[in-house]
Parts: sequence; structure tokens; C-alpha cells
Amino acid sequence: MTDDNLRGASVTWEGEMRFRGGAAGGPTSLIDADGQQAPGPMVTLLLAAAACGGADIVSILQKMQVTLRELGIEVTGRRAPEHPKRYLTIHFAYRLRGEGLDEAKARRAIDLSHQKYCSVMHSLNSDIAITYDLDLG
Repeated sequence: MTDDNLRGASVTWEGEMRFRGGAAGGPTSLIDADGQQAPGPMVTLLLAAAACGGADIVSILQKMQVTLRELGIEVTGRRAPEHPKRYLTIHFAYRLRGEGLDEAKARRAIDLSHQKYCSVMHSLNSDIAITYDLDLG
């Protein structure tokens, strides 16, 4: 019997502070704790949150009959000054362009992602303040 809700990954040390990892049999990513040859773990967490939310937004806007032409997401996180130096705040700056797109649809898609669908964001500590700006240009 398999559990479709169970996910796993492994990493292998490649020397220095570099690790390569991924799900068994799938593609791999390099994570460099020094941030020299690849994003570090904390940047990778921001990337995961942005990509997760971005995928939600694309899907939601498609259901709203929006023809999306552009979606850019800049994400910043403010870390605690003391160890474990976790994120205290995360801020997303969304840039969206598309046919049939208006502010109400864009904000609805973003809010649904943040509040309901993005599993990465919902896996973070609930006291992290998550905010966003929207540019429909």
C-alpha cells in the first residue's frame, strides 16, 4: 500500500558546503550553504515559497479565464538576528500581465494561494508575517 501524501528527499554532500538532492529517481538540485555555486538553504526556502505560490496563481487565473502573459515574483525575507536566524517576515512583490486580468482577479488569486493552497507557505511557522505588493503595470 502506498501513501500518496508521503514525500521524501535525500541529499548527498558534495564537498565544501554543497549538497545535491531531490526525490528518489527525480531531478536534483544543488544547494550551497555558502551561496557560492548555488542558492543556499534559506534562499531555497524563499524560492520554494515563490514557486509554490506562482503555480497556484497561474492555475487560479486560468480558471478565471485570464490569459497570463507574465508573472514575476520577487521575494524577500527578514531573518532574526540570533540563532536559529529563522525568517520573521516574508514579502512577495508580484508583477502580473495578462488579457482579462484586473486587480480584483489578481488579488483573489494571490490571496487564495497565500491563505488556502500554497503548501510551502502553510508549512512555515504561523507567526511569520507574510505580505505582498502587486504591480499590474
